[in-house]
Amino acid sequence: VKEIIEADKSSKFETLCHSCLPEGSAQENIIRNVSVLRELGVPQKLLFSMLISNFRTVCGKAKFEDTIKKVVGMGFDPTSLKFVQALNFVYQMSDKTIQDKVKVYESLGFEVGEVWEMFRKHPTFIAVSENNILSSVETFIGLGFSRDEFVMMVKRHPQCIGLSRELVTKKTEFVVKEMNWPLKALASQPQMLGYSMEKRIVPRCNVIKALMSKGLLRKGNELPSIGTMFPITDEAFLNNYVRKHGDKELVAELMSIFTGDCV
Repeated sequence: VKEIIEADKSSKFETLCHSCLPEGSAQENIIRNVSVLRELGVPQKLLFSMLISNFRTVCGKAKFEDTIKKVVGMGFDPTSLKFVQALNFVYQMSDKTIQDKVKVYESLGFEVGEVWEMFRKHPTFIAVSENNILSSVETFIGLGFSRDEFVMMVKRHPQCIGLSRELVTKKTEFVVKEMNWPLKALASQPQMLGYSMEKRIVPRCNVIKALMSKGLLRKGNELPSIGTMFPITDEAFLNNYVRKHGDKELVAELMSIFTGDCV
């Protein structure tokens, strides 16, 4: 791998590629493809990840060139990880497989353009198997979401597809049954399903429950919206819900609840 990276940097690249290596050899393909990727602006750390990955995308020739054209044409930024992910998945999957996957999403209520927009947001979503896609539908419908809500959630947060039934159920039931947010609140903020229960959801909810028990929340002690409470950083959350209180003992108590140090 190091030799290939160094060869690509060298002024002797043309000689190495066309004279010293058998035409069409895997190493010749790799060196040529790495050069193409570098010219597009792919960072070295991403080039390195491609060289050691199991996808073997950089080993191809004609298919690699075709895949590059497709992915660049979709508008991916070559300096981003998403570009590499898209390149790997499009390279590995046949046109028929991709079209069949798009048809599955169409059957669920997505427009073709929406499928590709979701792919641009989260390239790995195209690799989810049909069985897992249908299993995701069953999971969300079984929890009480409507089909339209499911479609909306996946459009906003494509990572919803492929999440395990156990994880989706655990987080949904906690939000709805434990915290009393309406199901539609979660439907409008599906990215919450990607947050860690232990590191984000539970600590913040524990603080909110403590504030509610003391009548210290705004707007008649109502729950804050999911959209204002969870996407923000820990620092912002603590500033908004903990540190703003003038009572030092209360702040210490809330900090203890947040960190899980309270007895």
